Amino acid sequence: DMFGLAALYQLRGRVGRSKTRAYAYLTLPPGRKLTASAQKRLTVMQTLDTLGAGFQLASHDLDIRGAGNLLGEEQTGHIREVGVELYQQMLEEAVAEAKGEMTGEPTEESYSPQVSLGIPVLIPQGYVSDLNLRMDLYRRVSRLNDDKESEAFAAEMIDRFGPLPGEVENLLGTVSIKRQCRTAHIEKIDSGPKGAVVTFRKNEFPNPLGLIKYMTEQAGTVKLRPDHKMVIKRGWDGPMDRMRGVAKLVKTMATIAQMEEK
Repeated sequence: DMFGLAALYQLRGRVGRSKTRAYAYLTLPPGRKLTASAQKRLTVMQTLDTLGAGFQLASHDLDIRGAGNLLGEEQTGHIREVGVELYQQMLEEAVAEAKGEMTGEPTEESYSPQVSLGIPVLIPQGYVSDLNLRMDLYRRVSRLNDDKESEAFAAEMIDRFGPLPGEVENLLGTVSIKRQCRTAHIEKIDSGPKGAVVTFRKNEFPNPLGLIKYMTEQAGTVKLRPDHKMVIKRGWDGPMDRMRGVAKLVKTMATIAQMEEK
């Protein structure tokens, strides 16, 4: 009950490395009840008894333990804090780099903005039980190019699995916000109950005069810090208020970015 799936798998693998049959005993304190996660780890351990099971192990571990907070400094967390579309993109980039296929920095269209809303963003296991199918759906979500494709994907999910849980709606909403962030040249958004902090990619904005005009119109609620980050003061008490508020904000920024300087 004190170890993750990968650690248990490694410990078991250290037993019986000769011709003599050996046994690995996994114990826990007397009277301690196994948690649901611990029970899942044991169930997976029973199925991983063949060579080359490493990828299956990693997939199950990701599903049980979570991917960690890839948007910050923390090394623990849950998929709902991240969005697996970012994890999938990072994995593809790492594989491409290992193969020598990386040509440089990500293009302005392909980089993945970091959006922190403090809401669950995932496809729940109770909604789609099959792990491989969920991973495939995450890959598809990461490749949605516009709202029309998102709506078609949502309709397909409803048809196949039933009404969308709130977590899936959050996932699709976050992906939509990220698309607008690319247009707005936004690299990162940290949001909270009192507003948001926006970091522009390479500290640049396509239409600086338009941005200045916007900040002038929003005097008192929007300001630019010396480190070139824009601070927006708002009253977003609930998570969904933040989702709607950030969506409106990035849409406005995207519109300004696409306007010609005057």
